Amino acid sequence: MIEGIRRASAKARNAAVIRGIGDDCAVLRVLAGSDVLVTTDMCVEDVHFRREWHPAKSVGHRCLARGLSDIAAMGGEPFACFLSLALPPTLPQRWVNDFMAGLLRLARQFRTQLSGGDTSSAEKITVDIIVLGKVPAGKALLRSKARPGDRIYVTGELGNSAATLKRLYSGRKISAKANDRHFYPLPRLEVGRLLRKNKLATAMIDISDGPSVDLAHICEESRVDGVINLEAVPIAKTSDLSLALHGGEDYELLFTAPKSAILPRKIAGVPITEIGEIRTKSARKGTVKIIGSAGRLKPLRPVGWEHFSKIN
Repeated sequence: MIEGIRRASAKARNAAVIRGIGDDCAVLRVLAGSDVLVTTDMCVEDVHFRREWHPAKSVGHRCLARGLSDIAAMGGEPFACFLSLALPPTLPQRWVNDFMAGLLRLARQFRTQLSGGDTSSAEKITVDIIVLGKVPAGKALLRSKARPGDRIYVTGELGNSAATLKRLYSGRKISAKANDRHFYPLPRLEVGRLLRKNKLATAMIDISDGPSVDLAHICEESRVDGVINLEAVPIAKTSDLSLALHGGEDYELLFTAPKSAILPRKIAGVPITEIGEIRTKSARKGTVKIIGSAGRLKPLRPVGWEHFSKIN
């Protein structure tokens, strides 16, 4: 199995990987003047995915997409990943092959070379992935740089992934289409890179837990408040406002930009929507608030998405 993975991973070469699978350690070489980004994610069967709902190719894609989206949120460029797999002894080899096919197809798309990992046995499928990226020294987009007066933006549409998962819970059988952001989310790496390169964003995060939670993270790190205009939120056609605000795993980007910044309607072909503003931190409880058509401010409780919990 390992030899098969090694052969398949060779198709996603990156110049920063001097030596990948085959030795005790990978050998990486990053250009001087760059900072290295490191992110890690764990996916567990029946927590992050279910075999009866998610095809193996989708599981592989999603596991890598999570890490790639973190790199995108820092304005970085990925170059290597490391995969550890714990598998039930009775798991069909076909499932493993399809899982790797889904993961490596996304890796090739973003020139992210699988450079090592580990294997073990377990009662349930457990996937641990590390993704490495690079960014010009000192230029990573952090969550802590939002300032009062900044505007809040999101990429794409929100709520698609949560809406799909809600339908799965209702008992509907859904085919894993390539354009469904639940089964095959596409990390916004080029958008993040261009926002960093053109100095448009002050702070950024990827939407993995829902805007109500993820904007709260920016507000907490930057010590500010955020106000979302409900009428401006770009809701996916299959979703609703609640899922758009609290549903997770869209892996769109949420970022802040100075009021003076001129943002295009699209970046790298992805729609950009202004949904609110950053304000000075108030003494009132709650860092994120919403404003509706009546113009009244109300606290937005950071509910966020809880994987495979009961949907009310």
